[in-house]
Amino acid sequence: MNKESQINELKKSTEKWLSVAIDEHIENIIKDDIEGLRNCLRFHENRYYVQNDPLISDYEYDTLYKLLDKFEKQHPAFITGDSPTQRVGAGLIKDFPKVQHLVPMLSLENSYNADDLHDWDRKARELSDLPLIEYCVEPKFDGASISLLYDDDIFTRGATRGDGETGDDITLNIKQIKSVPLSASFSNYGIQQIEIRGEVLMNKQNFKKYNDTLIEEGIPPLANPRNAAAGSLRIKDTAIVSKRNLEAFLYHVSYFTTGNKGDRVPSTHSAMLEMLWSLGFRSPEKEMKVVKGIDAVIEHVNQYESKRDDLPYEIDGMVIKVNDIQLQDKLGMTSHHPRWAIAFKFKARQATSKLISVSYQVGRTGAVTPVAKIEPVQVGGVTVSSISIHNEEYIKEKDLKLGDTILIERSGDVIPQIVKSLSELRNGTEQNIVFPKTCPVCGDELYKSEDEAVWRCININCEAQVVERIIHFVSKDAMDIRSFGEANVRKFFEMGLIKDIPGVYTLDFEKIKEMEGFGEKSISNLQQAIEKSKNQPLHRLIYALGIRYVGETTAKTLAQSISGIHDLAAYNIEELQQLDDVGVKVAGSIREFFHNNDNLQILEKLEKLGLKMKQDKHLPAAGNLSGQTFLFTGTLKQLKRSDAEEQVEANGGKIVAGVSSKLNYLVVGEDAGSKLEKAKKIPAIKIISEEEFLKMIPT
Repeated sequence: MNKESQINELKKSTEKWLSVAIDEHIENIIKDDIEGLRNCLRFHENRYYVQNDPLISDYEYDTLYKLLDKFEKQHPAFITGDSPTQRVGAGLIKDFPKVQHLVPMLSLENSYNADDLHDWDRKARELSDLPLIEYCVEPKFDGASISLLYDDDIFTRGATRGDGETGDDITLNIKQIKSVPLSASFSNYGIQQIEIRGEVLMNKQNFKKYNDTLIEEGIPPLANPRNAAAGSLRIKDTAIVSKRNLEAFLYHVSYFTTGNKGDRVPSTHSAMLEMLWSLGFRSPEKEMKVVKGIDAVIEHVNQYESKRDDLPYEIDGMVIKVNDIQLQDKLGMTSHHPRWAIAFKFKARQATSKLISVSYQVGRTGAVTPVAKIEPVQVGGVTVSSISIHNEEYIKEKDLKLGDTILIERSGDVIPQIVKSLSELRNGTEQNIVFPKTCPVCGDELYKSEDEAVWRCININCEAQVVERIIHFVSKDAMDIRSFGEANVRKFFEMGLIKDIPGVYTLDFEKIKEMEGFGEKSISNLQQAIEKSKNQPLHRLIYALGIRYVGETTAKTLAQSISGIHDLAAYNIEELQQLDDVGVKVAGSIREFFHNNDNLQILEKLEKLGLKMKQDKHLPAAGNLSGQTFLFTGTLKQLKRSDAEEQVEANGGKIVAGVSSKLNYLVVGEDAGSKLEKAKKIPAIKIISEEEFLKMIPT
């Protein structure tokens, strides 16, 4: 039966089922034919949500849906997992468990101009030994990435991108998206299991309607469609998700297994998109274009950029993919991105606004940052009302004045920036921006060193700095105190429950119990997280203290060089500079920190409260890496970078952060860059391959 005949049959089926529903003769439904009613509903869901070309009214669709729902309630044994009635979740989702993607969800390499695309095309042609490559070009949707899994034609799992390796299981929320089929006939192509990648969107019209509803209810509107889509996927009430009218574009098959008919699987990316479309998915089958050669690609993306505002959804660029799937496999991928695809980012979105006022924020290290308050304006789908203007020199360089008309831009996810002041539009009422001489929080005099552009409050007891230091201390990469978070830090500080870092460990939980939003379980979780943090390794504590210039890597270096944290007070600047990755600035900052009485008192209090102040001394495993230093560059084929570094440390070696005379081995993978060139100039460094490195590891 051809496609036209199928549509005619489904139209007749619709009339039949509407007749049954209108007459309310539910007993006339033949149980063997109930799948026909489901297919009828699936057909109309596809016409409405995927093709945007409905054939029946909403009322008629609801009539058919209610008929099926009534039948299934009377005959629960006939309910199937892919029935249209099974989209609605049963109440609240308790949690989003982590699930592993079958294939990692990698990022895409970005390009911004024709030169970037020509360079990428050159590399692809060199690797493939082809004079000309066929490409498939499609929009780069600005939404939230998802991964869908189908087993034996049935939708079994939906997940967020997460860290690329694992994501959150959001299956119930994905079921609320009507453009995602709950079943699809992949078996017609011989496919048994398939993993598909896509993007969840809220189109511009639905976004406006939803925001209008929020405003009517007195709720602040959402910032942009992308945030609306991403936030919806994390909502635990599936009924709310359903109301947001999300859409999903599925644009890539990442993995599949086949049975007897495996030879029916398409061999090109464009044919894969056509397959998805034919199976009921909303793929960019209508938006894609297949062209030969990079010049045709460039011509197409430039044309498409001019009509981006006419599209019903937000896009921030185009994605160019090698069309031949076998050639994709040949080109392969790095640890970060596939070599067979690249994103072309559209030019920055710009708008004009008025600079109304400037406020000043004090950060963890005392840096005072001016923030421009501007008349709210939409830039690239985001409402912008404030912009960081960095420092006093930036204000002078841009010649900014209060009352100025300014040009701002936002490119993709980049934070909005002021391009320039439109000085030709000034009318004489503008005023100079006068940077404060004293801290806007504590009133102490500000200080600026000769080698910096930043003014700082050097009062370590300044409330703004204290709060920021506590926020940093409890953060994930520092002491990792779950359930604390920035909002709770600020709330506890304002209420006087916490006034410094040691206060994290002396919270009055009896008072917290009286606060709204803190139940018995949340308080128990917070108490456990705080207690657990006392056993964090020394390098985390060093990083958590917020010593200026000391990042995570330097914190590890310091921890490995001492037996206890108080040892750092005995090091002079010259001795500190002997440590790996510690230069003049870092050494001076460490020295200053450990010779400040306020900081020493904090350490003393933390020690009394039971925090680990000593370095765990683990004897290195026996092996020939003992005392040797290693650095990895480029893409490794057999190991993840983190796994390779663990192998070094497990066998007595040490990882260093940069190329210097202290480096013994540079392990080189594919696409090695400047580190390799620098290492070639130092004769003492041994440059080895990943295979040579693996031979050094005991089996």
